[in-house]
Amino acid sequence: MIDISLFSTFDILGTVAFAISGALAAMTRKLDLFGIFIIAFVTATGGGTVRDILIGNNPVMWMENTFYIYLISLVTFLAIVFRRKINHLKTSLFLFDTIGLGVFTITGVEAGINNGLDPIISIALGAITGTFGGVIRDILCNEIPVIFRKEIYATACLIGALAYVILFDLGVDKDVIYVITSLIVISIRLVVVKYKIALPSFTMNAEEIKPPNI
Repeated sequence: MIDISLFSTFDILGTVAFAISGALAAMTRKLDLFGIFIIAFVTATGGGTVRDILIGNNPVMWMENTFYIYLISLVTFLAIVFRRKINHLKTSLFLFDTIGLGVFTITGVEAGINNGLDPIISIALGAITGTFGGVIRDILCNEIPVIFRKEIYATACLIGALAYVILFDLGVDKDVIYVITSLIVISIRLVVVKYKIALPSFTMNAEEIKPPNI
């Protein structure tokens, strides 16, 4: 069951936003109904699934709580039905996605801390939970994951996760940590998208990477 709290509400909103973004990505690639559901599902649950597998949490969260399966199924169905109108919700979906990114970063860091892992591993788990759904989505859609090529996405998670660990070590109240960490991730994400900030990229010509003649 899902407890009714601000934290769980954000978690659900993030799941909904990720599921819709996955469904839209699948529909733009003209996948069938099954393909749309799979892309929506992995986008919404991929990060949490990878996290749970890495820390040996068995069963993974969506197997333990089937609410997420029903929620994603419903959201995917609605995304298909209202696919012609959903583009008008892009701004709202971006905001929900950003909120979800902040919340999922928190759950990843928390999972690492609760399992007694090193802080740097907990930070990595936070970034994995927040971003790997999108990574799996892009790979299944035969694209280079967007976080590796243009947007500061994972970096926002890493900075937020680092803030969580520092505040936790300082003994700050958990609810305060949730708020501060979420605001950090959300703020960074909003700023970099608004001002089109990206990490530098580097390229090489094919000739430069050819093996030498022997």
